[in-house]
Amino acid sequence: MSSELTQADGESAPDTAAEIETEQAGIDLSNLRKSYGDVLAVEGLDLEIEPGEFLVLLGPSGCGKSTTLRMIAGLETPTGGSIEIGDEEVTRTLPQKRGLSMVFQSYALYPHKTVAGNLEFPLGKMDLSDEEKTAKVERTAEMLEIADLLDKKPGQLSGGQRQRVAVGRTIIREPKAFLMDEPLSNLDAQLRVRTRFEIRELQQELGTTTVYVTHDQEEAMSVADRIAVMNDGELQQVGTPEEIYKTPENAFVAGFIGNPPMNFFDVSVGMGVELLPNGDTATLDTSLPMDTESLGVRPEDVHLLSTPAEDVANVSRPDPRNMTNAIECEVTVIEPLGNAYELELARGDDTFIARLRALPEDVSMGSTVEVAFDRTELHAFGASGEAIR
Repeated sequence: MSSELTQADGESAPDTAAEIETEQAGIDLSNLRKSYGDVLAVEGLDLEIEPGEFLVLLGPSGCGKSTTLRMIAGLETPTGGSIEIGDEEVTRTLPQKRGLSMVFQSYALYPHKTVAGNLEFPLGKMDLSDEEKTAKVERTAEMLEIADLLDKKPGQLSGGQRQRVAVGRTIIREPKAFLMDEPLSNLDAQLRVRTRFEIRELQQELGTTTVYVTHDQEEAMSVADRIAVMNDGELQQVGTPEEIYKTPENAFVAGFIGNPPMNFFDVSVGMGVELLPNGDTATLDTSLPMDTESLGVRPEDVHLLSTPAEDVANVSRPDPRNMTNAIECEVTVIEPLGNAYELELARGDDTFIARLRALPEDVSMGSTVEVAFDRTELHAFGASGEAIR
């Protein structure tokens, strides 16, 4: 979706994104709670969303992210805490008075209305003339590149086209914030990738505060200014995609972010660092805090030492001075990914994953290999799962 579209005569059309003026209102959640009887869905959530920010609520199913979004929208009443939008406290304000627009997972289009009718519907109670409404519909349709679909009904559209109509119906009201609840989950994989970039581009053009819910960490990493990771109704960490990936605050975040996920090893720290279980102990020549209970290593930071010299140029490998000593493992699974290989490695009864850019010719399933870890990328976690810096 481009902000500058081309007219039939070859001249540039007006910048329609600039013609749609949206507010930049921050959202402040303070000690927000929601329970259903004895079930606690959201517990003590404190989160400040900056004006114009694209924030993603990320977590597994049942973590409370959609409930949080629905409380912001006014579709759920909080059990406790407060919600502010801009400078206004809206915790008990009706949804239609909050100045927000929401995109649902199911698109929620009216099947009996045309695309134009669906786009115009949110304008029904606004003090606008018919000409002004028509102009808004046309500008929105041009920006989303669905101007040629205005006379069609939802049943005649593809999934991607229906999604654009749903987004168009959201932005046409010029809201204080966009709320998006798993908006791409009904699209196929290739279309999801393309559409998420279009949504991100559109949000940057409009500068509208956006709260976006997903369980897909790759989707979150690709579109967010910041990510708020949730689990069991509690906020685990808030940060930029790079911060969440590079410096997870606990083992849950470390294991949830990343594909394949981080490897975890039980360790004992004394005179050295021993990988457990004790029946197959290996000692690493690295240092970790004394209260470390588990060691986290991302698959891309596991390196094969048996790579032939002629293949080294094709393999990303850290400075040898940053590598730990070798650990002997057996290759149990090799999964080619086209641009990389994922190896499942066994050390006794424990398995872990290495992700390699190139696979040495002498490595096959059943091979015994030596691997080392990048010391600069090790993560230490305490007994309760908290990261130890």
